[in-house]
Amino acid sequence: MTKKAFVSLGSNIEPEKNLPLAVERLAKIGEILAVSMVYQNPAVGPTPQPDFLNAAVLIDTDLEPLEIWAELREIEAALGRVRSDDKYAPRQIDLDLCLLGDWVFESRELTLPDPGLLLRPHLIVPMAELAPDFRHPLSGESLAQIADRLRMDAQLTPRPDVALKVNPPR
Repeated sequence: MTKKAFVSLGSNIEPEKNLPLAVERLAKIGEILAVSMVYQNPAVGPTPQPDFLNAAVLIDTDLEPLEIWAELREIEAALGRVRSDDKYAPRQIDLDLCLLGDWVFESRELTLPDPGLLLRPHLIVPMAELAPDFRHPLSGESLAQIADRLRMDAQLTPRPDVALKVNPPR
């Protein structure tokens, strides 16, 4: 049985190149149903670094959570990401499974829904574009309601120039 997987994408090393490549490779997880606008936002952390570009992809998949997690790590590695202990390090690509239908799941590798959805505008705003009425499995709020609440304090700048590269018109 297929489920809707919401995957966040982020990059601050050659994002104009790495985001489109990541979206192409996400097709191995399942059918890509939609891709959000790309947003630019300031990087977080103690060391100055380039802004991030973030987006989200909605995928119809029959894979289980840890299978998707493993596929995302393979895509990251193929695009040159090397994980380090510095959680604020610049990166070619960051792919995270944030929602998988109404699954609530926790393991060492993965927590669903991603706790950041209730805290981070750069995650929830693009996801709310994909499925505004979709309900967060724990809070019961729609993605649009969460995004509206967090958008007020957000520093998100739409980047339609990059969005066209990530999701070209068909």
